[in-house]
Amino acid sequence: MIKVGIIGGAGYTAGELIRILINHPEAEIAFVQSTSNAGNPIHVVHRDLLGETEIDFVAEADFSKSDVIFLCMGHGKSKEFVEENDIPASVKIIDLSHDYRLKAEGNDFIYGLPEINREKIRSSERIANPGCFATGIQLAVLPLAAAGLLKDELHVHAITGSTGAGQAPSKTSHFSWRNSNVSVYKAFQHQHLGEITESFVQLQPSFDKSINFIPVRGNHTRGIFASVYTQFYGTVEEAEKLYSGYYESHPFVFVTNENPDVKQVVNTNKAIVHVEKHGDKLMILSVTDNLLKGASGQAVQNMNLMFGLDEKAGLNLKPVSF
Repeated sequence: MIKVGIIGGAGYTAGELIRILINHPEAEIAFVQSTSNAGNPIHVVHRDLLGETEIDFVAEADFSKSDVIFLCMGHGKSKEFVEENDIPASVKIIDLSHDYRLKAEGNDFIYGLPEINREKIRSSERIANPGCFATGIQLAVLPLAAAGLLKDELHVHAITGSTGAGQAPSKTSHFSWRNSNVSVYKAFQHQHLGEITESFVQLQPSFDKSINFIPVRGNHTRGIFASVYTQFYGTVEEAEKLYSGYYESHPFVFVTNENPDVKQVVNTNKAIVHVEKHGDKLMILSVTDNLLKGASGQAVQNMNLMFGLDEKAGLNLKPVSF
């Protein structure tokens, strides 16, 4: 059994990790660290886990008890934790923050998007888990980049649920503001643009066009709906063949000829992609759960690859259909 430690166990992504891992056939949770909740049962914070586990939060990480640790802390905190702690080389790391996603000198973390880096992930000791918006947008575009077909600017409009803002309450995340409301934020300058661009350049080195990204706060709790369009001079049949071929070996991405919706993927590690042709534009729709395929589910998918397990182990999660 893989012994798992979770650092920063009180947030949404940690809660989803725990929910997955307590039912994972090849993994066992060794500890869940949370300074502010040390000594409390996990279900006091993650109330859906009442009756599912009797684990208590601990104040300090015990690396001797773990084969892999998941870092579920705020941006900037993961790098600080890695630098301040003597983590044994035998302990693998999967970081869910933004800290190690971008290429930089001395950064030995592999970008953990299996749909482009599966083989690198298999042999890696340290993984930078992708951002939630970044995952959905990349899955909408990767087949075009891999075929060298990104010839023009990309126009992206994507809406996310309130859980994408994290568990700590803020002016734009509390119920009375978010409910029955929609707003744009960080237009054209969202922090995920860097990792998205690096992936497209990895597949198509000549790519140098703008990614015009308009992020939107939705009034739902979880799920990302991304719509992307760009120039494409082939037929819709050619686009469908391109996408189906690219994702044929990737078990969590499904290409459909029907217009998708978020409820098809909420509570799952699935991504559903749909393409349409409008004049000389190809429109791609992508739907994902921001807490699962966009965060914790993908992190477990990466763990499975790192330890040579079935990529789908522990991730047979059922969508919420109502």
